[in-house]
Amino acid sequence: MPTLGLGTWQNDDHEEVAESVRTALEAGYRHVDTAQAYGNEAGVGEGIESADVDREEVFLATKVWTDNLAHDDVLASTEESLEKLGTDYLDLLYVHWPSGAYDPEGTLSAFEELREDGRIERIGVSNFEPEHLDRATEVLGESPFALQVEMHPLLPQRELREYAEENGIELVAYSPLARGEVFDVPALSEVAEKHDVSEAQVSLAWLREKGITPIPKATGEEHIRDNLASLDLDLDAEDVERIDGIDRADRQVDPSFAPW
Repeated sequence: MPTLGLGTWQNDDHEEVAESVRTALEAGYRHVDTAQAYGNEAGVGEGIESADVDREEVFLATKVWTDNLAHDDVLASTEESLEKLGTDYLDLLYVHWPSGAYDPEGTLSAFEELREDGRIERIGVSNFEPEHLDRATEVLGESPFALQVEMHPLLPQRELREYAEENGIELVAYSPLARGEVFDVPALSEVAEKHDVSEAQVSLAWLREKGITPIPKATGEEHIRDNLASLDLDLDAEDVERIDGIDRADRQVDPSFAPW
């Protein structure tokens, strides 16, 4: 899984999302993340199709929404997602939230069927807590490939990071810039000034230092390229210690159906 992806949450303008995906892929991104609930899978698919990059080079992920998590609905809605995205397979399919129609046995057995049929290559989960991960692992007979959660220097998710490391689960960070809050944190600004980069690059590089794949949303080319440049930023031990010391737990995404 490429270590930086393009997030597309809250970007449901068809032309805009298609252009941002095309721009990102041609700039060097190789990981695109979407979801049924975002209402933009068709635009994402158009962006992939229009980019001068082969589909096989793109790590494409989407998520099954809570209303579609009954066994048969997983199968049917995933076929709809594949059609919208203009592809015959997904590199990664997530359970979006462990809520709504989610049932570990019924939901995950459908995911296994999709993998056996070659419609998806990997099974992921999103917004799961350790107890949900334990149950999913029990049902699957293996750990999910990836766990996607909100994570950034203001919500470091230490417990989930330890769980993922112990169980060989890839961590993917959504809202890795804390929906813009990272630009107003003195410690991040000081590290950014030291390296002559943006606070966004510092936050993304910090996540990478932790072995986490961030998927920042960006629409304009400037932000797309600025986030990509974080791959060239190497934080030293002092930088990482400074960011680790921020010691905040500011969650930006907290719907009423969240499991925590």
